[in-house]
Amino acid sequence: MKIISYNVNGIRAAIKKGFIDWLQQADPDIICIQETKAQKEQLNHLDFELAGYPHHYWFSADKKGYSGVAIFCKKEPNHIEYGTGIESMDFEGRNLRIDYNELSIMSLYLPSGTNDARLGFKFNYMAEFQDYINELKKKIPNLVICGDYNICHEEIDIHNPKMKGVSGFLPEEREWIGNFIDSGFIDSFRYLNKEPNHYSWWSYRANSRANNKGWRIDYCMVSDSLKDSISRAYILPEAKHSDHCPIAVEFKF
Repeated sequence: MKIISYNVNGIRAAIKKGFIDWLQQADPDIICIQETKAQKEQLNHLDFELAGYPHHYWFSADKKGYSGVAIFCKKEPNHIEYGTGIESMDFEGRNLRIDYNELSIMSLYLPSGTNDARLGFKFNYMAEFQDYINELKKKIPNLVICGDYNICHEEIDIHNPKMKGVSGFLPEEREWIGNFIDSGFIDSFRYLNKEPNHYSWWSYRANSRANNKGWRIDYCMVSDSLKDSISRAYILPEAKHSDHCPIAVEFKF
């Protein structure tokens, strides 16, 4: 099973940049998308179905043109869970989950902390999300939580680890994601790849992508119970439909 996660920074803009052709070539079994910035009715569903994804699910923000997550899959899931049921989280369309017999896959778009108000919202979201996942694991132990976490975990995950006071690399954020991993998850990419200079997001400013001055803020977090099933985990920086690039994890069951 091959799972890709991709913050497309606007699905309609990504499609204009060749996203559909790329998707057919990448050929994942499942793709988790973040920051769709679209409502389901604004899209031509035939594009995704002709690309090989007859099952596609969307959870959009109340605010049009903002946030939103989606999952496309080849095989129909047993169940689709829209949101978390927590009102303070769900109005921005940040969580969508599909369930299969072997495992459940979530597309997550964790908030960024662009200002004091949003940073407060982010920390509240992080706390509520951890509590939600702690309860969910009791019912569904085999989880893959893919998405944009908007946090670099370690110094190796950012091009300039001396950066201070910037959301995404704050000590409190890094501590939270470390605790999240310790609660029963594996950072699948770092589990198999120990080398530096691998990133999943670059600023549009200062030619950052060409100079590989990036951040690794996108993760496929895998339940400890699936550890022995992970066969590959990698980043796809050659895909350029967004300021992020896709990341992938593969399993052998």
